[in-house]
Amino acid sequence: MIVDSEELDIEGFRHNPKNRCYLCKHELFSKIISIARENHLAYVAEGSNMDDNSDYRPGLQAVAELHVVSPLRYAGLYKEEIRQLSKGLGLPTWNKQSFACLSSRFVYGEEISREKLSMVDKAEQLLLDLGFKQLRVRIHGTMARIEVGQDEIIRLAAPENRRTISETLHRLGFSYVTMDMDGYQTGSMNRTLKD
Repeated sequence: MIVDSEELDIEGFRHNPKNRCYLCKHELFSKIISIARENHLAYVAEGSNMDDNSDYRPGLQAVAELHVVSPLRYAGLYKEEIRQLSKGLGLPTWNKQSFACLSSRFVYGEEISREKLSMVDKAEQLLLDLGFKQLRVRIHGTMARIEVGQDEIIRLAAPENRRTISETLHRLGFSYVTMDMDGYQTGSMNRTLKD
C-alpha cells in the first residue's frame, strides 16, 4: 500500500519550526493508523532505534502520542547492531546508507520549498553517483554545506571531484559550495537549536 502524504501542505511545516518532524510524523502516522484500522490491524510499527534516543527527535513525541510501536528501541538495539544482525541474516540492505528526510537538511526557521528540496536531492544524488557513501548536503540560504564521512573528506577535496561538484551545484542554484571539515554527522542541524 502507498500512503499519499504531502508534507509541504501540513500547516506550519514549510516554515521549518524546530518541531517540524513532529508535524510530519503526526500527519503521516495518523494516515497509516487509519488504514491499519480499515484493515483490522492492531498495531503500527516504525523503525527508530536506540541511537535516536541520544539526539533531538521531535517525531518520537508523535510516535508516543499515537501509540505507534518501536520494536527496535523496545529490543534495545543500536544502528550498528541492527546492521550486523541484518548482515547475519543475509539481507542486502545491511550496509545501506542512512537516508533521513530531505527537510532535515534545512536550518530551522528557513522556509522549505519544492525548489530547494530539489536542489538538495540532485546535489546528494551527484555525490552518490560519484561513489560517496555517507553524506548530506545541508542548505543554508543558497549555500551548500557538504558533509561526507571522515574517510572520504580527502576524496571530496580532490581536484576533479571538487571541480565537478562545485560546477554542478552552482548550476543547481547554490551560490556557495562548502565542505564541512567535521564530516558527516547525524543531526548536525540540531546544533543551531537553543534550549
